[in-house]
Order: sequence, then C-alpha cells, then structure tokens
Amino acid sequence: MSNTLLRVYPSELKIPFEVKKQRSCCMQLTNRTDQYVAFKVKTTNPRKYSVRHACGILLPRSSCNLTVTMQAPMEILSDYHCKDKFLVQSVVVRDGATMKEFVPQLFTKAPGKAIEEFKLRVVYIAANPPSPVPEEEEEEDSSPRSEVMGCEVNRPSLRDVVPTYTGASGEEPSCAEGASVISRLVGEREYATDENQKLQKEMETLRETRSSQQGFSLVFVLLVFMSSIFVGRLMNNGIKA
Repeated sequence: MSNTLLRVYPSELKIPFEVKKQRSCCMQLTNRTDQYVAFKVKTTNPRKYSVRHACGILLPRSSCNLTVTMQAPMEILSDYHCKDKFLVQSVVVRDGATMKEFVPQLFTKAPGKAIEEFKLRVVYIAANPPSPVPEEEEEEDSSPRSEVMGCEVNRPSLRDVVPTYTGASGEEPSCAEGASVISRLVGEREYATDENQKLQKEMETLRETRSSQQGFSLVFVLLVFMSSIFVGRLMNNGIKA
C-alpha cells in the first residue's frame, strides 16, 4: 500500500552503536493531506527502544519530529546487523480532533476503514559517523509544524568551528587594541635602534680616548729620554771644563 496520508523520513532508522552508551535518532512525519491524521508508532522490541512521543494527531499539511532512543547496549557486536523494526500506523480522523479522542480503537481494522502502515528497519552504524546529507524535501520548508512534539538538533555556529585568536585575558582583541599593540611594538623597535646607535657612538669615543692616551704616553717617554740625554751632555761638558 502506498502512503498517501503520511510521509515518513528517513526510510530506515540509523542509530549509532556504542557499548554502554544510550543513543538516539530522529524520525519526521509529514501530513500530506488537508485532513487531520492520527498516527501511532510501534516496535518489535519495546524493551530496547523508547519513542517520544509514540502517538499523536497531525494537523493538515503539518509535520513533527519524533525521537527514537535505544537503551545502552552492554555487549560488543561482531557486526552491525540488526533485526529490529518499527511500524508507523496512520488514519484519518475528524477535523479539529484532539488527543482526548485518541483511543486504541482508532487503529482497529474494519471494513471501509483505511489504515496505512509504513515499516522501518533499524540499522546500526559506527559511533560519531560523518553527518549525512539530508534528502530533498518533497514539500516546501514553509509547511506548518504540529504541536505534538519536536526533536531539536543543535548546530555549531561559524564561531564554534573557526578558530579565533585570543589575547592573554581570553577575549578577542578589537581593531583599536590591535592597532595599539602594533604601535607599541614599533615604538619599542625604534627605542632599541636608538639605544644601539648610542652604544656604538660610546664605543667609538672610548676607542678614540684610549688611542689619544697611548699617543700621549709615547711622546712623554720620548721627551724624558731626550731630556736625560741633554742633561747628560751638560754634565759631561761641566766635568771637562
């Protein structure tokens, strides 16, 4: 039987399998008709899975998300093969129907009563797999949403995935702070250059002072030597006289 009342997405439930960890997945139901449609979700292993919520009433052309949760497995599987299945039943109800009118007899088969069924199998996948590409929606995204339930998925923003530079305080620097840092670094570089030039000038002055002192000492020695010779000659001349 083709499903003319509800569109069930996805066509199979892919649940990440990880030992001793509870995992969930989402199922979306969309009302294809202009009528109120009641639905009920069953599973072949009710002790292993829970559905939030397992039943409800969809408004015309509306949709809702269900959360299917698998209890934490205690054993490691040799493969990911799973025999568990889910069944989604749907039936048309009167316009304006509420959950107060939701009774098990709604899904009791009777002559002239159309109850649609959609089967989904459970598929185990490795934990933390790459994000799947969603299938194309048959209806427009602007379709109304039912108030039965919801399954929200948090998506990271650009701020969460793009690394940003942070200062010592852990906050991102503003443009003014960045300009201030650059100006301070340029000033420190210029100051270091000036200090280096001053140091070089002082070294040259010290070298010149040392060289002038050495020249003066040599002249003084020569003067003393020549004076001693002159004095010696005078003394020799005096003795001879």
